[in-house]
Amino acid sequence: MLRYVTRRLVYAVVTLWFIATLTFVLMHLVPGDPFSSEKLTPQIHQLMLKKYNMDRPLWQQYLTYLGNLVRGDLGYSMRQMNRTVTDMIREGFPVSAHLGLQALAVGLTAGLALGTVAALHHNRWPDYAAVFLALVFISVPNFVVGSIAQYVFGVKLGWLPVARWETPIHTLLPTLTLAVSMLAGQTRLMRTSVLEVLGQDYIRTARSKGLSSGEVLRRHTLRNAILPIVTIMGPLTAGIVTGTFVVETMFGIPGLGKYYVQSVYNRDYPLIMGTTVFYSVLLVGLNLLVDLAYTLVDPRIRLGKAAD
Repeated sequence: MLRYVTRRLVYAVVTLWFIATLTFVLMHLVPGDPFSSEKLTPQIHQLMLKKYNMDRPLWQQYLTYLGNLVRGDLGYSMRQMNRTVTDMIREGFPVSAHLGLQALAVGLTAGLALGTVAALHHNRWPDYAAVFLALVFISVPNFVVGSIAQYVFGVKLGWLPVARWETPIHTLLPTLTLAVSMLAGQTRLMRTSVLEVLGQDYIRTARSKGLSSGEVLRRHTLRNAILPIVTIMGPLTAGIVTGTFVVETMFGIPGLGKYYVQSVYNRDYPLIMGTTVFYSVLLVGLNLLVDLAYTLVDPRIRLGKAAD
């Protein structure tokens, strides 16, 4: 186990280095610089470049950034003076995480339940209804779902706030907006997985031993059917926690998405690099945790010598 974790940590470091390098190169391949769109005199423009060390050769800038990154220094924002990228991530991420985890809990719970019901009633009306809902939800983009929810529940009925992030009730509409697309994906995946497990020989053996349908479902079906869901939990969690940009913008939520969108629009190099590296660390870390979680979900899987 220790050898496996150590090897995965080495892979993680190499992956993060590659992502940081690729982002740095692509960012500088775009013509111009963060200050080229402003009406600055050549002297002031040169001073701004010098302030952020952008007057030096690109390879020196790269090595300086890597050195600072290793020390945990993500630098200062080029647009929001005297604010470090670390402070901005520390301020925005808890909000994004709150929204993302809340949506994850709702979408995952509803999706697993709906997919299981659909599989247990295969080719009957609950199955058709679940598949129809999944297709509708997965086909409609988040911003359409959010707009409809704001209009119906906020404007017409007046039940929920249209925007802002103040009290728990303000979180309901953005949470449901995010959860809908995830619910659709999990319903389809869980339905397929349960149907596949129900066709296995060990399920027929369990039934022949006299186990009730509830026991077969609980002890054999769900435990094995949920493995594909666990496989995608890492990227799914990271994606939904940090990838809520559109929903955050629609509902005026002060999360990490706001800073990321601003950084790309303003070509704020340190903030682009900082949010990208932060997202990558989260993604790589969650993938590692998912691999370790396999051993808890399925005791047949071992991450020791055999995995190496």
